[in-house]
Amino acid sequence: MAEPAGHGGELFHGLPSCTLTLSDGDSLRVLRHGAQVVSWIAAGRERLYLSPRSKFDGQSAIRGGVPICFPQFNQRGALPRHGFARKLPWQADPVQAGPDLVQLTLRLGDSAATRQFWPQAFEATLALELRPGSLQLTLGVHNTDTVPLSFSGALHTYLAVADIAATQLAGLEGQAEWDALSDRQAHATGPLCFEGEFDRVYAAAPRALLLRDGAQQLVIAQSASWAETVVWNPGAEQGTRLADLPADGYAHMLCVEAAQVTRPVTVAPGAVWHGWQRLRIG
Repeated sequence: MAEPAGHGGELFHGLPSCTLTLSDGDSLRVLRHGAQVVSWIAAGRERLYLSPRSKFDGQSAIRGGVPICFPQFNQRGALPRHGFARKLPWQADPVQAGPDLVQLTLRLGDSAATRQFWPQAFEATLALELRPGSLQLTLGVHNTDTVPLSFSGALHTYLAVADIAATQLAGLEGQAEWDALSDRQAHATGPLCFEGEFDRVYAAAPRALLLRDGAQQLVIAQSASWAETVVWNPGAEQGTRLADLPADGYAHMLCVEAAQVTRPVTVAPGAVWHGWQRLRIG
């Protein structure tokens, strides 16, 4: 069963949130601030990383969970870094609940707050589907304007890992790879392992990825509408430069993001784009 969504009556660190719960005990918590998922508990374990140093002031970006990067990825454009969607309040629809499936959609439309950065008329949605051992997040972009809409972005998922040094990510072998740290183009070879800072953009694989950290396996899939997958960990040295991350935070997280980085998506007037990421216990 699911706790009522309302429109954010339940507070998490002072911010309106909604908790969804299945009959088997799996649960999900999402904030209205940024429509940001901050917890996914499956099979009795937290599967997402949330920094204990995150700011929950209703204005700042939150480090961890699943931030929504929209309508710009990183600094690839004139908008604020990673866009504005992760820093604005979204509206929550009523929860649709059953014993083995809970669904919730959150919405963000253009407003004075968005038009100060971006003149585009739009409605963005985040549809959440919680099933036993599985979570799917679907970003929707509806162009409500009379001109084409172009955007880049990502579901910037922070996965919890027991130890980054023992973590491997398989499934990207053979895919085109851009190393953002060295500006090197190559193709991925073998499962990815992580020593030090890691920041790479991959052409999305046609198959699901498998994350192993010595304590769990997680299957990660994304829709073909996302052209790329971003894999990021700040490493120990860079991690110390992030004020909202504890010194050992890097060791317990890995970002695996369904993303659109190098080539923006264009949505025709009146049209809708959807892109999902699905996480499943392996």
